Amino acid sequence: MHALGPNWMDPQYLFDTYGTAFFWLSLAIVFVECGLFFPILPGDTLLFSVGIFIATGQLHDNLLVALVALFAAAFAGNVVGYEIGRAVGAPLRHHDGRIVKRVYFDKTEDFFAKYGARALVLGRFVPIVRTYITVVAGIGRMERRHFFTWSAVGAFLWVVVVTLAGYFLGNVGFVKDHLELVILLIVVLSVIPMGVEYLRHRRQRGMSREETAEESADVVEAVEDADRS
Repeated sequence: MHALGPNWMDPQYLFDTYGTAFFWLSLAIVFVECGLFFPILPGDTLLFSVGIFIATGQLHDNLLVALVALFAAAFAGNVVGYEIGRAVGAPLRHHDGRIVKRVYFDKTEDFFAKYGARALVLGRFVPIVRTYITVVAGIGRMERRHFFTWSAVGAFLWVVVVTLAGYFLGNVGFVKDHLELVILLIVVLSVIPMGVEYLRHRRQRGMSREETAEESADVVEAVEDADRS
């Protein structure tokens, strides 16, 4: 799917290439995306596609077994990311490389500050945040029981909602005939929260600059008044 970038971002390509191993590959990708600092992975589209492939008979896996396995992979990835965050801490936070970027931590920390523990649930549905939220929780040393509870809820909802959406839409004619378009739409919808957050951040920065300019003008006016007096 050229619209989504490299072939490894295209679930149909992965299925055609790896066949029955596609599901195991999906588990590995979900695990990595949820805890090992590779945020540009097709987690949402893979879950949706797994649902479609099961519904259409292309995958012969049992739906319930698939949901349990995908949940386990997502939750295990979270736990690994959390423990890495607790163990490595600040050095990881201030690293700025090609994959582990400081800006990702900044955005995720802002998301965490806004939503608190709910970020572990809401962040599941936001690319990049999904990858870094557990690491940030580990760096912040969130209490383990609290983290495990909210993380499990987030992993469950993410896997069940997205996979079942693919399963129930899998036999819809338009979806079957335009799978690439539907997956592209999922990608677009998944990045909308990031776009909204970016625009909100830009607006806040603009407001801050206006306030700073007003404060500077007030200072200048006060100085001029003092000179005249």
